[in-house]
Amino acid sequence: MGSTPRPVYYPAMLDLADRDVLLVGGGEVAAQKAGPLIEAGARLRVVAPDLVPTLRARVEAGEAAWEQRDVRPGDTDGCGVVVCATNQREVNKQVSQEARAAGIPVNVVDDPELCTFIVPSTVRRGPLQVAVSTGGRSPAFAKFMRKELEQAVGAEYGVLAEIAGHMRDVARQAGVSYQQRDETAAAALPELLALLRDGREADAWALAEQRATATTA
Repeated sequence: MGSTPRPVYYPAMLDLADRDVLLVGGGEVAAQKAGPLIEAGARLRVVAPDLVPTLRARVEAGEAAWEQRDVRPGDTDGCGVVVCATNQREVNKQVSQEARAAGIPVNVVDDPELCTFIVPSTVRRGPLQVAVSTGGRSPAFAKFMRKELEQAVGAEYGVLAEIAGHMRDVARQAGVSYQQRDETAAAALPELLALLRDGREADAWALAEQRATATTA
């Protein structure tokens, strides 16, 4: 038998830099959610009566603001995104309803029915992000796949992403068309990856520079 039908989500990456984001909850799950939001450059505001030490440390470091109280109506006003991570479903539901009414994207941890977006498991290697989602059907399976990808996608892929981005910048500045840039990078990437796996990063950067500029010849 299949699982209960769920929405087919549209994958996207959100730019939260300098956006106001509300995080409701101060427990371990909230602390886990805070990290990626802070790394994304969000202006994070945490509303909770108390915080676990890891989340309190982020507040004390100036990475987030904390309002020591229960959430109340109006807390979602002006937010770009709302994340709710309490263990009180009625509270989560009220926050979700308020955010939805205002057209604000909201994620309620482990309760897809109250979400307008879900957060995938992510593997990061430098600028490279590989996201895994089961559409909310099985967070455990998404985490399993993330661990599999962590083994398969090594640190060299992060460097390769940096090199590929540099090739694109060099080619754009030289006036190379999008199609030429794409074809040049696609042809060079396997060789660049092989160099990185051999520990020859300097050679990889030099080859990328050569290939990017050679497209104007």
